[in-house]
Amino acid sequence: MPADTAQSALPKRAFAIIFGVSVATALGNTGLISVLPAIGRSIGIPDEMVVAIFSLSAILWAFASPFWAKSSDRYGRKPLIMVGLSGFMVSMTVCGVVVSAGLRHLAAPLVIFICFLLARALFGLFGSASNPATQAYVADHTPREQRTQSMASLAGAFGLGTVVGPFLAPMFIYPVLGLAGPLFTFAAIAAAMLLIVWRMLPESTRRAEDPQDEPASDEPAAKPLPMWRDRRVIPFLIYGFIVATCQTAQQQTLGFLIIDKLGASPLAAQRPIAIAMMFGAVAGLLAQWGVIRMFEMTPRQLLRWGVACAALGNLMVALAHDYSTVVAGYAIASLGFGFARPGFTAGSSLAVGWKDQARVAGAIAAVNGINAVFAPAFMALYRHAHAAPFVLNMALMLGLLIYAFVNRGLRNADPAPATREDATLATLERSDEGGA
Repeated sequence: MPADTAQSALPKRAFAIIFGVSVATALGNTGLISVLPAIGRSIGIPDEMVVAIFSLSAILWAFASPFWAKSSDRYGRKPLIMVGLSGFMVSMTVCGVVVSAGLRHLAAPLVIFICFLLARALFGLFGSASNPATQAYVADHTPREQRTQSMASLAGAFGLGTVVGPFLAPMFIYPVLGLAGPLFTFAAIAAAMLLIVWRMLPESTRRAEDPQDEPASDEPAAKPLPMWRDRRVIPFLIYGFIVATCQTAQQQTLGFLIIDKLGASPLAAQRPIAIAMMFGAVAGLLAQWGVIRMFEMTPRQLLRWGVACAALGNLMVALAHDYSTVVAGYAIASLGFGFARPGFTAGSSLAVGWKDQARVAGAIAAVNGINAVFAPAFMALYRHAHAAPFVLNMALMLGLLIYAFVNRGLRNADPAPATREDATLATLERSDEGGA
């Protein structure tokens, strides 16, 4: 982790632990995605049903995230982080048991699918507690002018996990456990991280209210609305939902595409799949830890560059005739997603005041989870034509690029000026612009 990732108001040890929580979760989830095609085809579960294993979990994640976000305001960030890690650990353990039974053909593929679906649902219901709690923890300690950098650092934890997860997963395919080995190992890693949080992470102490922490606005204060009805946040939720949907579709389709292009067995294709996902994750890390910091990119720039790069990468994958072009296209698309995710996360955080940080974190966590519901539809497109999901992704990314330029909220996503005079001027400028 770069030395400057911990911001000035956030203790370095606390940020390191929060960072580790995000890495452990991402490591397990992307590691599971990387071995899932091989698991499904080894057990005999149809491809569409394999990617549908995430669907129920995604629905539960979307409904549970706002509840957990509100609970973190009431009970504290640390307890909710521990709930999330516990849910992840239990879910992975049960998934490992189910996969072991399936590989030994102890039940019909349909029964294994249903059990796998329910085991993964535990993660959506309880594992969703940690995501909004970690984001709110960082926001509690981070001034507005540092919010983009800190959110990019937190997103970098996810990127690091996506590098390590697919790379390590093949190493955890043990002789006795087989493809279930990675799941049990990821559960053990979550258990270790849970112990560290319990013993070493201090509870979040929210910074004192600062008038400059409230975004300059030309609208009068009103009773808080649900985030999905809050006009300050709606553009970021729309943008984030489409970005997350396209990224999830690409990740879950990639393994099947590589198996089919190489004409290899599921086990033989596991290493090429891991390498491809690793290149994509490294590209995402390059965006979040390198380019964003080097050029001090703002949320508005990230929102635009992110979908532009993602559109180009998906076009390359759609037109690819060989494995190397698939990997290159996936890496470019991942670079774009590496820009876009901290863009809409930081933009939504900056759009509201400190009182609403947990609520907006819950809303962002919900859109990051619910998108997996559409994975079976993308898989059906893939079965019809291998290039189709990536062509659709490209079209959606180009649509978002236009949206990022024309929507008022996304155009004004950058941090407000530091001084009150500048903030007043910015408010007047926004009121003169008119709606999108």
